[in-house]
Amino acid sequence: MGLPITTVLPVCIMGNMIPIVPLLVLLRNPKLKKLMDPILSRAEKKTGELGIGSAGKQWASLAAFVGIPLPGTGAWTGAMGAFLLGMPFALALSSIFTGVVSAGVIMSAITLMGKKGGIAALGALLVFTGIEFFKGGETSVKQDFLEAEPYWDQSAVPVNTYKNKAPFTGKVVSTKRIVGPKATGETCHIIIDHKGDFPYWEGQSWGVIPPGNREKDGKPHSVRLYSIASSRYGDDMTGKTGSLCVRRATYWCPELQAEDPAKKGICSNFLCDTQPGDEVKMTGPAGKVMLMPEEDPTTDYIMVATGTGIAPYRGFIRRLFVEKTPAAEAYKGQAWLFLGVANSDALLYDDEWREVKKNYPDNFRLDYALSREQVNKNGGKMYIQDKVEEYADEIFDRLEKGAHMYFCGLKGMMPGIQDMLKSVAEKKGLDYEEWFKGLKAKKQYVALPFVLCFLTLLAHGSPLFTHFLGFTLKYTNFTNSRVIWTPNHLHVA
Repeated sequence: MGLPITTVLPVCIMGNMIPIVPLLVLLRNPKLKKLMDPILSRAEKKTGELGIGSAGKQWASLAAFVGIPLPGTGAWTGAMGAFLLGMPFALALSSIFTGVVSAGVIMSAITLMGKKGGIAALGALLVFTGIEFFKGGETSVKQDFLEAEPYWDQSAVPVNTYKNKAPFTGKVVSTKRIVGPKATGETCHIIIDHKGDFPYWEGQSWGVIPPGNREKDGKPHSVRLYSIASSRYGDDMTGKTGSLCVRRATYWCPELQAEDPAKKGICSNFLCDTQPGDEVKMTGPAGKVMLMPEEDPTTDYIMVATGTGIAPYRGFIRRLFVEKTPAAEAYKGQAWLFLGVANSDALLYDDEWREVKKNYPDNFRLDYALSREQVNKNGGKMYIQDKVEEYADEIFDRLEKGAHMYFCGLKGMMPGIQDMLKSVAEKKGLDYEEWFKGLKAKKQYVALPFVLCFLTLLAHGSPLFTHFLGFTLKYTNFTNSRVIWTPNHLHVA
């Protein structure tokens, strides 16, 4: 047509971007989303790797994906990928726009200067997005604006700022599935905007009140408590968001030999089905049991989790290793994470743990127990208690030296771990019960009402699903209590 490049380039950019805004909006509609499932599935295969890392890394990865002019990597596929990744609307739009402009510049360079010009423009794009990618895991702003004075002082920890009768209303920023196709169930990472009006500390929980009323009596649904899966600064490090890690609760009907949708978990399904902009009624923050004692920066933390019990530890680890907090600058101890899940597809936040381990090999340890892929020393399935037992002597020695040990997850792991500690104590010639009484005498044992992380979902008046993110420990007898041993130090939530 002979049109000048100064005319063609802006027109092409506008032509690519005009459909993207309505597409990102329309994808929030459940009916349209279902209709587009075949297309979305193809987009998910192409863009799955873009979900690795922080929001900044996602932005850079998506911009490069859209910006390299190859078949199947355009703005439409990028928009669907951004939706599947749960990227905030503005972040997705700016990334796609950067990619579209880059693709236009590369094609213009090829037109005006041939292959060499195109290669030069492509190289510039890769350098730019590469810099942004590596910057995306960091922040140039310190996370020190939500700290106590001194930072380890816990006297002013916020507790129950919002209650059931006057809950806080947050807005969903994004909801993203974070497990693979072979995982046993669906787990989602949900980021909620609280505009800085709902502060919390690592280790606390938010209560969520699902919409609607109970069928059995017409009363509003009761609050469900979820451990917060981010630091007090949130995933975006602004101090205005918080995250939840939620497994969708479903009920398998033995008669139907299928899931019964009428008996699914009310709150977990509500959260996992949320879309950006949806409102969530919340209470809390609840609990002071799982707070990290930060006064001594050489303290070791041993964190044991099954499934979504990983949530509070994500906040701990981000605070110690990802963010520029006073706690991170001072920390010289070792944080040791044990996570038990069914298989590799069910691992939660694996990319984040690997990144921390790479950056802090002397201060962070990571051990997985994959029950359907690994075997224990007796040839049976590798459960979390089996993995912890492999390090029995070392763990006991660390506890003796002041380490803090946390448990969050299914209570079934506790008898094995308790037996392990007792066995080591006896090998060392210690009276286990006297040792434990010594902790109590020094006020290192605290029992609180068992409300945090115990979730019983009811439908049609019958208990359908009980999910323990917390459990109890008192010798080998389980009661309705949460326990902390500190500083020799078993925190059970």
